[in-house]
Amino acid sequence: MTTLAISGLIRPLLEPQLPDDLDVRWFMTHDEALEAVKGAEIGWFDSNNPQDMVKTLNAATDLKWLNSIYAGLDFLPMDVLIDRGITVTNGAGINAITIAEYVVMGMLNIAKGYRDVVRAQERREWLLDSPGKRELAGSKALLLGYGAIGKLIQPRLEAFDVEVSVVRRSGGEGVLTPDEWRAKLGEFDWVILAVPATPETEGMIGADELAAMKSDAVLVNIARGTVVDQAALIEALEAKSIGGAFLDVTTPEPLPSDDPLWALDNAHITMHLSGRAQDKMFIRSADRFLDNLEKYRRGEAVAPIFDPSRGY
Repeated sequence: MTTLAISGLIRPLLEPQLPDDLDVRWFMTHDEALEAVKGAEIGWFDSNNPQDMVKTLNAATDLKWLNSIYAGLDFLPMDVLIDRGITVTNGAGINAITIAEYVVMGMLNIAKGYRDVVRAQERREWLLDSPGKRELAGSKALLLGYGAIGKLIQPRLEAFDVEVSVVRRSGGEGVLTPDEWRAKLGEFDWVILAVPATPETEGMIGADELAAMKSDAVLVNIARGTVVDQAALIEALEAKSIGGAFLDVTTPEPLPSDDPLWALDNAHITMHLSGRAQDKMFIRSADRFLDNLEKYRRGEAVAPIFDPSRGY
């Protein structure tokens, strides 16, 4: 009998649809998870505490398939996943729609100065002019990262008549390669980061890249905080050498209350909420898991696959 160790948080969506010939161990606490994964072949043990997930993975010595609602699993020990030959399915695409919408929201917010409009309402002050006068139409965006999220960002921006240039390894018409985009940074009004967190992407936006951007360009980061040199970004924002930054992710998270980013009026911090701004995440994840479970039991390929050798 196949043994599964699954978080009890997803139980209401899974239990009524699971086959009867499975040994399912539900857990609610970290200690219960450590016990449940012993001898388990399949595991789904997401936690808000990454270190708890690492400890649970280390305890799951018989695991063959690990499922997660998270798209980014860079905090897990890749060597353990590789050495044990564990198949990993992640949450790539589960939150792509809402994150793509968040990007558009952030860009519109900055373009129209909407934060200042909200502040004026709180003061009960009737503004006589718009605090933001930018239009998305006719602007140019550089999109780094063309996975499930990037593929949804592009058409949404193009619907606003934004000219989107995509960075892809393969290149192609209207596409920049990884060795081309830096030389063209000064051409873009928006620089959007949707890349996975890997050693290759760590610190990919640093002082040199920020200096190459237009003085009114806006950096949009919905990837990971580590892809940006945050100290260099703070310096650029303080000097107003770029137009601003829309940051759904920071380093670290949560961002300490005394971090200088909080006080910068040209920094918009959204506390890694982009993927949570919807109510279908768990439903989509449960449906995907159940579909994958049927395939796994038939010996068919599951998806989407997270490749620990690449880190995404």
